[in-house]
Amino acid sequence: MSQSTPAFADLAVVDRNGFIESRHAGTAVVLGSDGEVLRSLGDIDAPVFPRSSLKPFQALASMQSGVPLRGAEVALACASHVGSTEHQDLAAGMLAKAGLSETDLRCPAAWPRHEDTRLAAIRSGGSPSRLAFNCSGKHAAFLWACTENDWDTATYLDPGHPLQRRVVEVVEDYAGEKIAHLAVDGCGAPIPAISLRGLAAATGRLSGSPGNKAADARAATIATAMLDYPRAVHGHGEENTVVMEDLGLLAKLGAEGVLILGAPDGVSCALKIRDGNARAASLVGLTLLASVGAIEVEAMTAVLEKITSPVLGGGEPVGRVRLARPVLDLLD
Repeated sequence: MSQSTPAFADLAVVDRNGFIESRHAGTAVVLGSDGEVLRSLGDIDAPVFPRSSLKPFQALASMQSGVPLRGAEVALACASHVGSTEHQDLAAGMLAKAGLSETDLRCPAAWPRHEDTRLAAIRSGGSPSRLAFNCSGKHAAFLWACTENDWDTATYLDPGHPLQRRVVEVVEDYAGEKIAHLAVDGCGAPIPAISLRGLAAATGRLSGSPGNKAADARAATIATAMLDYPRAVHGHGEENTVVMEDLGLLAKLGAEGVLILGAPDGVSCALKIRDGNARAASLVGLTLLASVGAIEVEAMTAVLEKITSPVLGGGEPVGRVRLARPVLDLLD
């Protein structure tokens, strides 16, 4: 990082009745399909934990290990889903094909975030379920990889497990760099740290793979399935799903304010909100992609109206989350 490049830049502010109440600083980068930096804010070479934005690459490691995922199963392996009945049934079906069940999952148990499903579970005397945890599809694919290769299923989350070593290989290959650190994600899986530049590079390689004859066919399958089954990736009306349905971009949020976006031509964006609050992530990421012509401004605006909540006072809109000056300066 040069001395003239700050580690973080203001990306968005929260405006309440004309007064800036909060600021969201962070780092963001847009790469062209050739890897050229088209937009940059903050230190894009500092490592970050991609968190759930890494799931498509973890799914790729499972598929490279022989898991025969099909259709919506591919999308669910990449998902941070809301735990609807459909999501849970799909994960359970993947486990059944592997000869396993919910008890083999090592992710935590959770109540569904999908309201109707959660209320139905409570009314029926249910309890938190591992199938309802947002990462259950990824874990089901992990376990299926184990049964395909006669690997131990009880230790599939250990960093030294053959599957987790494959994940690291995939991440380093697609990011074009070595991982900087290895930690434990919220779901219990190992999570490698890579630079934001590397994360964007990996995203562009993935999103551009369906149109690249030299790409791994399994990567092309993942990119295609995420767009074909966007509700499996997040949920009906949810942020990532709306972006994929309406704009045709790969979109994957990660915990602590991470977001990746990838266009079919391989143009990509990766960003990290420093304080971990993701409410401005899509606003910033989509705006940066529009600024390089990757998406139409009118289409972006329509999507942001669907997924961006107003700032409320007494139940009524009194403000909004808006772009900060460093982002606006890139649009001039």
